[in-house]
Amino acid sequence: MSNNTSTTTIDRLLTTKQKALKINLDASIYGSFAEIGAGQEVAAQFFKAGAASGTIAKTMSAYDMAFSDAIYGAEESGRYVCESRLIKMISHEYELVEERLREHRPDTCFFALSNTIEVLNYNKTNRGHGWIGLRFQLRPNTPPNEVIIHINLLDNHKFLQEQVVGIIGVNLMYACFYHSHTPDLMLTSLMDNLSRDRVEIDMFRMTGADFEHVDNRLMSLKLVKNGMSNAAMFGANGNVLQPSEALYKKNILALRGRFRPPTHVNVDMLDKGLDMFKDEPDVANKDVLVLVELTLANLRAEGTISDEDFLDRVDILCSMGKTVIISNYQEYYRLVEYLSLFTRGKKIGIILGIYSLADVFEDEFYTNLNGGILEAFGKLFGSNVKMYVYPSRIPGTDKILGCEDFEVSPKQTFLYKYLLETQKLATIQNINTENLHIFSDNVLEMIKSGKEGWESMVPEIVEKAIKDKCLFDYPCPTDKLSEAEKERKQATLEREQKERQKVIDNNL
Repeated sequence: MSNNTSTTTIDRLLTTKQKALKINLDASIYGSFAEIGAGQEVAAQFFKAGAASGTIAKTMSAYDMAFSDAIYGAEESGRYVCESRLIKMISHEYELVEERLREHRPDTCFFALSNTIEVLNYNKTNRGHGWIGLRFQLRPNTPPNEVIIHINLLDNHKFLQEQVVGIIGVNLMYACFYHSHTPDLMLTSLMDNLSRDRVEIDMFRMTGADFEHVDNRLMSLKLVKNGMSNAAMFGANGNVLQPSEALYKKNILALRGRFRPPTHVNVDMLDKGLDMFKDEPDVANKDVLVLVELTLANLRAEGTISDEDFLDRVDILCSMGKTVIISNYQEYYRLVEYLSLFTRGKKIGIILGIYSLADVFEDEFYTNLNGGILEAFGKLFGSNVKMYVYPSRIPGTDKILGCEDFEVSPKQTFLYKYLLETQKLATIQNINTENLHIFSDNVLEMIKSGKEGWESMVPEIVEKAIKDKCLFDYPCPTDKLSEAEKERKQATLEREQKERQKVIDNNL
């Protein structure tokens, strides 16, 4: 069967046409295409490759909203380039294929590929992006699997963006049928015959009985690690989120950190920062999303990115009810630029510690910009952006150091005063000063060495997770380590089952 085909170096050198032809010549693969937005770009690749009758049962496109709604149902949000629309399309088309062809082709692996795409308009006032999904069988007469991706189209011409849609659609089908035994290769091969300056893949999710062993959070991390995306997101339930939908028109408050482990200070920063953020007149407690951010730089703090360590941190943060974002934006201004793409003028708040504020004013971080620190600050402190600074105790004293007493380089004094006077910087008020002696690095060292006392420095839910699952090198008996690993696998399985059920519920 097609999914058992061995992977060789030759697979990675195939052109888009060769991939499409290989699928067309595989008698075990048969199904339909439904594409909205950019044209039938994926189906066109299979027609041009030749022997398309061996693969294509039907192609269609319903551009008119009335026709589209009559086929797939109306969208309450009024948005047609969205995940819910894609899932409706895949569900409808796959059910038709199964219903009409099951008896006629009992030895066939059926599929339905759908996409809903927005490419550049004539005036180039929009951003090209879209959803592509494939529901498919790897063996005849078995429940289907599903892979869904979201792409951002970066070319500066409509025709070039449409070309990318066709290529990535073929890559997706080829990956699902010929690389299904190697999820990492499934992911990276999506970029075959494409370059990162043409397309970004910022969400990848696979579900189905053949992929129960795959943790979609790790796949999202690999999107960022492999340079296929600059950011990936997870909801408080651990499910993968698509950033542009999750962040759309939200007032966003973000805290960056290592969270190894999360401490009472981290919680206080978020709670007290959120109190101030909600009091802003242009926020008014509406549509507020709180993010905790892990950067690749923080994940690499000890040299390499450990998948297990990454999952430990995400598990704990999600169990605390937090939405997590991983990013490749080491500088704050780049994070703000990214969030601003989706907030549509809403407020963005950044929480940071007082000593991290010193890094913000370091010229060396902005040598890559022609305008240096001034250009960076123009992006960082643009419209509707504010930094909330968590104070600290000056070592050896009882004095609390906040924004008002903080000193920067003499050449930046006037710039700093301007930011204070225009309320772009503010000291977080009403903090719990009893926690100011807590530092994550010290807590981590205590955990690793088995010293007592760290338990009082972290939330109870964090303490329990560390002890139950032996996280962050917490010394555990060998039998408990094995039990912790079993629990991790069970939790992963349950999460994937819930994610599949969510997909099914959305289709009802």
